[in-house]
Amino acid sequence: GPIFAHLVLADEINRATPKTQSAMLEAMQERSVTIGGEIRKLDLPFFVLATQNPIDQEGTYPLPEAQLDRFFYKLLVDYPTAGELSEIVTRTTEGTKVHVSKVVDGATLIELQQLVQQVPVASHVKDYAVRLILATHPNTETAQEITNQFLKFGSSPRGAQALLLGAKVRALTEGRFNVSFDDVAEVALPALRHRLIVNFEAEAEGVTTDLVLQKIMAGVPRDAVAASVST
Repeated sequence: GPIFAHLVLADEINRATPKTQSAMLEAMQERSVTIGGEIRKLDLPFFVLATQNPIDQEGTYPLPEAQLDRFFYKLLVDYPTAGELSEIVTRTTEGTKVHVSKVVDGATLIELQQLVQQVPVASHVKDYAVRLILATHPNTETAQEITNQFLKFGSSPRGAQALLLGAKVRALTEGRFNVSFDDVAEVALPALRHRLIVNFEAEAEGVTTDLVLQKIMAGVPRDAVAASVST
């Protein structure tokens, strides 16, 4: 079926049935699907892009935390600007044909993924990323005050992986082969916002995971020495 592709777009994934979501989870985690008891491997590279409508929740099936955790980033898409909306209208109402040119092939993407793995991360930068993750866990020694107040669950180990891999990618796009504190901080929101679970108090007060993460980053020193002094 359509899952056998390099790039899969799951539009409004929270409208898919739990059975369909479960099949997607297997594909994302195992890079394979089970059909009639037979396991079939997916071709690499394999990417899943998914959308959710945050407004209309009627008739939806919220994604379980385990599936949300499989996504590398969660991006918040704002309403189009005037220029973007004008382009949308032009393309969809005037019969404009959009010509797409190939810019990369699958083999090159795999090579780029391998290149990202080779980007070094200094121990003090890695330590900062780890301390950020640990600070999201409520009722622990490393928890921030806002963590205990508004979070039910913190980030999984996959969050730490996404944080550092995302920081590596940002460093490369900036023309550097080393990761900085700023790289980690810049990717923290998209890498972690969907991995934190807020509690009832946060929901009642309209506190988002973005706000909690911003407060956590403000409270976690980048320097390990400063961190040890503050504790």
